[in-house]
Amino acid sequence: MLKKPTLVDSFDRPITYLRVSVTDRCDFRCTYCMSENMKFLPKRDLLTLEELDRICSIFIRLGVRKLRVTGGEPLVRRDIMDFFRNMSKHLGRGLDELTLTTNGSQLSRHAVALSEMGIRRVNVSLDTLNDEKFSRITRWGRFDQVIQGIEAAKTAGLRIKINTVALKGFNEDELLSLVEWCGRRDFDITFIEVMPMGDIGNMARLDSFWPLSDVRRRLSKAYTLVDLALSTGGPARYVKVKETGQKIGFITPLTHNFCESCNRVRLTCTGELFMCLGQEDRADFRQLMRAHPEQDEAVAQAIHQAISRKPKGHDFDYSRHDVVGRMSRHMSHTGG
Repeated sequence: MLKKPTLVDSFDRPITYLRVSVTDRCDFRCTYCMSENMKFLPKRDLLTLEELDRICSIFIRLGVRKLRVTGGEPLVRRDIMDFFRNMSKHLGRGLDELTLTTNGSQLSRHAVALSEMGIRRVNVSLDTLNDEKFSRITRWGRFDQVIQGIEAAKTAGLRIKINTVALKGFNEDELLSLVEWCGRRDFDITFIEVMPMGDIGNMARLDSFWPLSDVRRRLSKAYTLVDLALSTGGPARYVKVKETGQKIGFITPLTHNFCESCNRVRLTCTGELFMCLGQEDRADFRQLMRAHPEQDEAVAQAIHQAISRKPKGHDFDYSRHDVVGRMSRHMSHTGG
């Protein structure tokens, strides 16, 4: 029987939030996330759903209170609902929240089942409300399919937050319309700065980087923004729009990093634990779990050792007219 100590890193930050990627595969090819002709990992390299269940359960016993399932697109993995069903058994028994980030393409099929399992909210990635621009940014995505998925999730009772990557020259002209669209539907929205993760072909990240300081400045001209002392366990800073009551979040890894309060680690679909999104240090749990299929305590000890190596912060930086701190791995591998 595992003990249940709190995971604390060497900077006295409690680690209570695990983001786990269940697949690197996706049915979209978003230009800022991956190249169009992606070479995905061999399936033998991925953790099985049983292995994902095992290691996530150990993390929960060690004090993780929030589990976010990511990808790639998590809902394209075969039998993924079995994994959600098993994880949902921890709700109220150590786990406070089970949630996911999705591109919305599969929500129409799964929204009701997710709600019935106890999932209360989902994050949906959506960078534009324009059908043509949506096709251009996702390459393979269908706008109407995503909107239908969002509506299905809302009907199923799921709370929806829209995640929008701020892209200079792409969705600048939609800033207010995105906020207003979300406001009419009682959705919150979070804007995210584009991060230097992986080789994405010809797209120049520096050219598309839109600092959220400018996003907030533009929003302040149209709305009264009130800072909120609110935390949902993630990196976003929130404001409330006085005129509508909706929340807007800002995730700013480049212009204002949030490392001092970081409470999360990321487990990849191959069993690598990254203690920081913006650093390359990792711990390999796939080999360990397969070598010790019955020894959860060995895995727990390795988790503690990995957490002790969590760095103070990342090195992302666009300020010197170059992309500094670039990571070789794709976001779809690490988990969005």
